[in-house]
Amino acid sequence: AEYIASTQRPDGTWRKQRRVKEGYVPQEEVPVYENKYVKFFKSKPELPPGLSLEATVPVTPSRPEGGEPGLSKTAKRNLKRKEKRRQQQEKGEAEALSRTLDKVSLGETAQLPGAPQGSRPAPTATSDQPDSANTTEKAKKIKNLKKKLRQVEELQQRIQAGEVSQPSKEQLEKLARRRALEEELEDLELGL
Repeated sequence: AEYIASTQRPDGTWRKQRRVKEGYVPQEEVPVYENKYVKFFKSKPELPPGLSLEATVPVTPSRPEGGEPGLSKTAKRNLKRKEKRRQQQEKGEAEALSRTLDKVSLGETAQLPGAPQGSRPAPTATSDQPDSANTTEKAKKIKNLKKKLRQVEELQQRIQAGEVSQPSKEQLEKLARRRALEEELEDLELGL
């Protein structure tokens, strides 16, 4: 008779020593059953039909003149196109950033106290799609800020009139944000 030695479980307790018959195979070592189709597909090489094992031996390709090894002409052309597109995109982003910086600097010069209000530089009218989208977005923000300021003023009037005796926490926060909203509105209006 054979014995399986006592072992410790994951929770720390011990299993007793077990006596087993001759030829016993523990459950962990019993092979998993595989039907004939699974065995067939496992024994099959993982090559496309018609491709022999000799053809799969890697051949050291001769390096073409200026390019990565193993790329076809169209693949090389596509790589060049991708690189060119990426460079143009980076260039476009840099131009857009410089345009926004120019607008910001123009807005700052218009805020100088020595300059009269009427001498403020007029914004240049360009037919670029991103600029018009940017302008409409700014207009929406301005409209939204004016609405918020109107709500703050109405709330302040209601408090002064005595309609609201104990303003809530949110109402007090709204009143406290008034100056920040006014400053943001001024900045946006100067930026247009």
